[in-house]
Amino acid sequence: MAEQGQGQERTEDPTDKRRSDARKKGDVARSKEINTAAIMFAATVGLLFFGAGGVKAYKELTIGQLSQGRDRLLSDVEILNGFAEVFIGAFYIIGPFLGLMFLVSLCTPMVMGGWVWSLSSLKIDVKKLDPFTGLKRVFGIQGLIELLKALLKVFLLGLVSILLFKSQLVDYLNLGRAGTTLAVNETFYLLFTMLVAMVLVLMVVAAIDGPIQLIQHKNKLKMTVQEIKEESKESNGNPELKQKVRSLQQSIASRRMLLDVPKANVIIVNPTHYSVALEYTEGSDAPKVVAKGVDHMAMRIREIGAAANVEIFSAPPLARAIYNHTKVGENVPSELYVAVAQILAYVFQLENGTLASNRRLQAPDDLFIPESMRDDE
Repeated sequence: MAEQGQGQERTEDPTDKRRSDARKKGDVARSKEINTAAIMFAATVGLLFFGAGGVKAYKELTIGQLSQGRDRLLSDVEILNGFAEVFIGAFYIIGPFLGLMFLVSLCTPMVMGGWVWSLSSLKIDVKKLDPFTGLKRVFGIQGLIELLKALLKVFLLGLVSILLFKSQLVDYLNLGRAGTTLAVNETFYLLFTMLVAMVLVLMVVAAIDGPIQLIQHKNKLKMTVQEIKEESKESNGNPELKQKVRSLQQSIASRRMLLDVPKANVIIVNPTHYSVALEYTEGSDAPKVVAKGVDHMAMRIREIGAAANVEIFSAPPLARAIYNHTKVGENVPSELYVAVAQILAYVFQLENGTLASNRRLQAPDDLFIPESMRDDE
């Protein structure tokens, strides 16, 4: 029971399939703080590059609209044209800024999680409507972490705002004595400085929140030992069943191989372990291995060959070389052509002579087997 309970604990890192399935459902690591910091940073950059030109264009647009003559104000067509001019002018002023914000909002998800297109997130989950589940989420670990992040953000923003305001208090008090243009420019500068400081604070919070979200998402996807076993069975098949299939395939292949032994011209053997049956047909490129085996299978090949009057030839080095370097159905390696040709010529002479077939023969002493093909037992 203890082992079973331990197996149900989510202690194992999520597999690639687990992550892939979660991603298909739209479940990826996200950080709202990174998105907020990126958008605020883009807004700051937009104000820096487009702010002065935007203010100038807005002043010109406003002056132009306030300088309309009386006749134009009494004409319905002119009023509509005026609205169109205001709309186009406002879009021209704020368009680059909105375009930058849209581009940043579109690219920010690539920082963490990437783009995810999933219809699963549109489905209604009844569990999310359960108030008890919501309370657990609010008062649980996740809720506590979110509360700490919010308190940290408020504390840092408040601290930076107070320190910055105190450092610039004299500048704020002097705005009332300055001219209108200078006061407006100085106000814009002070507010922009405050905005930059807040963006830096948000970036610090985002740098803290990003790793936290990655760890939480990983812990959420953690698996039990049993889940990993089940996933392995689904992906790779049941190991026991695969072993049975392999055994059955090997058994069928062995039976087919033994059926081809009577067609062999010669069986080259190592009397203790190996047997290799070769077939050579006139016009073929090289002799072909029709059967091979060790130990019990080697003895079975010899028995079938003896019953079919196939010559059995004892050549231990050559038998081992063919067995280790050739598969059933393949031709003998070219390095062994000379040695095999010597044996086949010897066997064909015996078959054409007066010696009885089915006799165990000894290999000539001058068989040529390259050193690279020799496999000592």
